[in-house]
Amino acid sequence: MSSQFDALGQRPQSTLDDIDAIALRRPWRWISAAIGLIFVAALVQSLAKNENLKYPIIAQFLFDWRIVNGVWLTITLTIVSMIVSTLIAIVIASMRLSSNPVLTSISWLYIWLFRGTPLLVQVVLWGYLGLLYRNIIIGIPFTGITFLTLDTNTLIPALVAGFIALTLNQGAYSAEIVRAGMLSVDEGQREAAHSLGISALATFRRILLPQAMRVIIPPMGNETISMLKNTSLLSVIAVLELYTQATLISSRNLYQVELLIVISLWYLTLTSILSVPQYYLERRYGRGFSRDLSLTPIQRIKVALKQFHKPRVRANKDGN
Repeated sequence: MSSQFDALGQRPQSTLDDIDAIALRRPWRWISAAIGLIFVAALVQSLAKNENLKYPIIAQFLFDWRIVNGVWLTITLTIVSMIVSTLIAIVIASMRLSSNPVLTSISWLYIWLFRGTPLLVQVVLWGYLGLLYRNIIIGIPFTGITFLTLDTNTLIPALVAGFIALTLNQGAYSAEIVRAGMLSVDEGQREAAHSLGISALATFRRILLPQAMRVIIPPMGNETISMLKNTSLLSVIAVLELYTQATLISSRNLYQVELLIVISLWYLTLTSILSVPQYYLERRYGRGFSRDLSLTPIQRIKVALKQFHKPRVRANKDGN
């Protein structure tokens, strides 16, 4: 390629070495985009003009106090269950990676049991645990010595049963995610830490886990969103979360579709909010593995504002 300008600042004539790059035309890209826009516009129009949908009912119950209470309970269940299940997952993943065959077998059995049965079945089993064990006895096993006897239905009400089911089920899935993240770290990291005399716990906490977070964060974010939606399964044991509240309301006023749209809007809002911290956590733990990180939405707004103000500043300088 010849230089763009010669010594006199004039553009040289084209030579045989020059290449005129012509962008490849892709008409089907624009055609498919137009078809997609037409389809979306038709769907929006059909929903807007559908006489079977009572939009005033949707607006009325969107912020109803019963729906709002269900939203808060759903958020609480999601956050607490994810925190506890993550702690369980770290322990189970460490047991899976242990050289002790007993710990490895116990952790494998736990994952096999809770991943192999449907979450709905687990929720129902924990909700009706009193049918299997009327009382929970605390004492010394195999000796007949009893310290305390508690009624199962009193100790484990519906809300606690739902929390236990969600936590234990999620712990099995999260354990495999944590284990995959640990296996993604180079084995030499562990060997180098041991050669420096660093304990196994400190090696796990300070060296292996921070590097594994790059692999752990994306699927754990997806699991958090799944946990948010899985709380709706607690309706089978009458936990008053979002879906249960909407079902109770619709059973009285018979606006089933409108109430389903209400809870769908809430679920979409909550999942969108949960996606924000996941995005920034992925950026934080991906800093050492990517040279060029894409700009965040806030950074893009700042760059756009700077570019918008630049011409105005130059005009003012030229005017002065």
